[in-house]
Amino acid sequence: MPDLELPTNLVREMAEYDAPDAPRRTWLADLPAVVATVSREWSLDVGRPFQPGGVTSWTAPARTAAGERVVLKVGWRHDEALHEADGLAAWNGDGAVRLLDHRVLDHTTALLLEACEPGTPLSDVRPPEEQDVVIAGLLRRLWIEPPAGTPFRPLTGMCDVWADEFEEKLARTPRLDPGLARAGMELFRELPRTATQSRLLCTDLHPDNVLSAAREPWLVIDPKPYVGDPMYDVLQHMLDHVDRLAADPVGFSNRMAGLLGLEVERLQLWLFARCVEGSIDQPRLGHIAAMLRL
Repeated sequence: MPDLELPTNLVREMAEYDAPDAPRRTWLADLPAVVATVSREWSLDVGRPFQPGGVTSWTAPARTAAGERVVLKVGWRHDEALHEADGLAAWNGDGAVRLLDHRVLDHTTALLLEACEPGTPLSDVRPPEEQDVVIAGLLRRLWIEPPAGTPFRPLTGMCDVWADEFEEKLARTPRLDPGLARAGMELFRELPRTATQSRLLCTDLHPDNVLSAAREPWLVIDPKPYVGDPMYDVLQHMLDHVDRLAADPVGFSNRMAGLLGLEVERLQLWLFARCVEGSIDQPRLGHIAAMLRL
């Protein structure tokens, strides 16, 4: 399989950000051989990749020797997605796409997944208020006790890394209110440590990662599992609706907290901290953080 079609998002991302010796380019160079190897091992007839696709994986529809429709996902082994297969195995199809098999190779994790058909993203077919309800229903199912012996990392570690990266960026580009930045990062480190519950988290659940399916109306794909405060898991969906956040961050927080039975004041603290964390790259989030601080 010497000439492997690539998703356009992956091509664009690598052209913009990856140096010639970047790890993702090493993964890409090996990709045709990996796709060929796992296709033989799992007896797959693999189609063209989904377009425009993602920026860290190659994903395509396939058929097994028995004619079953499946999906082959060959991903670059980067830190955020380290335990995707473990998370899918733990959920076992309850609210998330079912993992059928997987292999871990040098730079790659290959996943054989249940096909979501028709596979339309939630963001394409439901208005925002209905998306809230679907997301809340899925989160309630995904927030399980982490199975014993599983390798999931604590949310505290991820938040500490992101806070360190924020402070390094801020030192180079000090354009934020110092008090706002300090308060946000103090909370971003503190909140995961003061949680009264610890659950298996998706951490990247937003309407583009929820697909229509035949087995259930909606299934989650592409999780980035951690273990910690379930309140954190609400944030990515809210950040995906930045216009709604900018118009009424308190009202949006109240709605999501009500749908999930969460403490609204704590959810607003998490939202404030997460908006500060993202504000260097997305200045609009800084304005939302300032509104929440009032």
